[in-house]
Amino acid sequence: MGAPPGYRPSAWVHLLHQLPRADFQLRPVPSAFAPQEREYQQALLLVAALAGLGLGLSLIFIAVYLIRFCCCRPPEPPGAKSPPPGGGCVTWNCIAALLVGCAGIGVGFYGNSETSDGVSQLSSALLHANHTLTAIDHLVLEMVERLDEAVRTELTTLEEVLTQRMELVAAARGARRQAETVAQQLQGLAFWRGVPLSPLQVAEDVSFVEEYRWLAYVLLLLLELLVCLFTLLGLARQSKWLVIVMTVMSLLVLVLSWGSMGLEAATAVGLSDFCSSPDSYILNLTQEETGLGSDILNYYFLCNQAVSNPFQQRLTLSQRALANIHSQLQGLEREAVPQFPSAQKPVLSLEETLNVTEGNFHQLVALLHCRGLHKDYGSALRGLCEDTLEGLLFLLLFSLLSAGALATVLCSLPRAWALFPPRNPSASCSGSHQSEPFFQSRLEPGLHLCSFPGCRRRPH
Repeated sequence: MGAPPGYRPSAWVHLLHQLPRADFQLRPVPSAFAPQEREYQQALLLVAALAGLGLGLSLIFIAVYLIRFCCCRPPEPPGAKSPPPGGGCVTWNCIAALLVGCAGIGVGFYGNSETSDGVSQLSSALLHANHTLTAIDHLVLEMVERLDEAVRTELTTLEEVLTQRMELVAAARGARRQAETVAQQLQGLAFWRGVPLSPLQVAEDVSFVEEYRWLAYVLLLLLELLVCLFTLLGLARQSKWLVIVMTVMSLLVLVLSWGSMGLEAATAVGLSDFCSSPDSYILNLTQEETGLGSDILNYYFLCNQAVSNPFQQRLTLSQRALANIHSQLQGLEREAVPQFPSAQKPVLSLEETLNVTEGNFHQLVALLHCRGLHKDYGSALRGLCEDTLEGLLFLLLFSLLSAGALATVLCSLPRAWALFPPRNPSASCSGSHQSEPFFQSRLEPGLHLCSFPGCRRRPH
């Protein structure tokens, strides 16, 4: 099948399409896009479940690490004033993880924007296709109504005026038959009339879902940004209550990040399967939803030299009939008007109607050509399979960076707040306590915590 203009499956589509798939029994599943089949649905759910497995392993690792930290710490000697060795390293690790999380947030905003752009391009293509189909129906209806009106009024009046010349009446009746033929042929060109599937409704549904998806990701990104900023603030001010609150929030955002990662991975894999060979699935789905013939759908979706125009015969007959009407009206104007002056008005009215009909007919021929709708089809595929898929991959990277950074933060924050010095109640009540730097160095004069693991203060 011919690819739409300007669309070629990208390297990411090929790469994701080649990934192995399996159902819940771990049996191989073909990578052909088949969302209605149970095995394929299970394969996508299994891809999403991998994120759940990652979340479970991450929580187990964090729990083991924190239990080991809380239960296996060596007891501090009485009167010890110096913080445990490596404390600065822990705090710097936490800060570095937060910075990585902030970088991931930037990636997430870009991916969310790319996904939204792709879906907007898909919606625009659907709206343009709907405009083309509506214009075809409108032109056909307008031309049929004009011809019917001309048959009922001008041609009937002309026959009554020319009753004394039977050969002229025969010419007028011939024009009537040709007009009825054109109207009959034109009615078969409004192929989308009465079809239950509306591109406008599909575009509105897609835009509605995308609006809430975009908003949900913006809220998730802002939530993680606030968590990172307030965690840095808590470390800077050495505020235990703020760090504890941000630890709980970090756990919440960690769960959300793994959940979004599962959705993004399953969606990206399914979208790559669709984009690797979209024509066959779209043809079958459209034929099932609309009931249109395969000749019409192949003509518009494929639009190549191997597929002929299914409306060519009707267009040819209509064009010939319009030409015959034009020649007959010229003959009546030449023969009848000099003898019957009252025939001039209906003849001129018929010529005006014919000129307008011919202009609309040429516009209809251009709209019925496959080039316009096929271009909309290619634009929709490019938006869905290029921008949207790229945006999903960036969102997947954001979720991965976020999950890794937050897991590191959850392991580091408890050790970091254990290094915070106790507050002086009298200083707190008097308001003389001031913000302190990241690392408390005034507990022991001359003590400076380094940012390298396992460092010790050398004796003088």
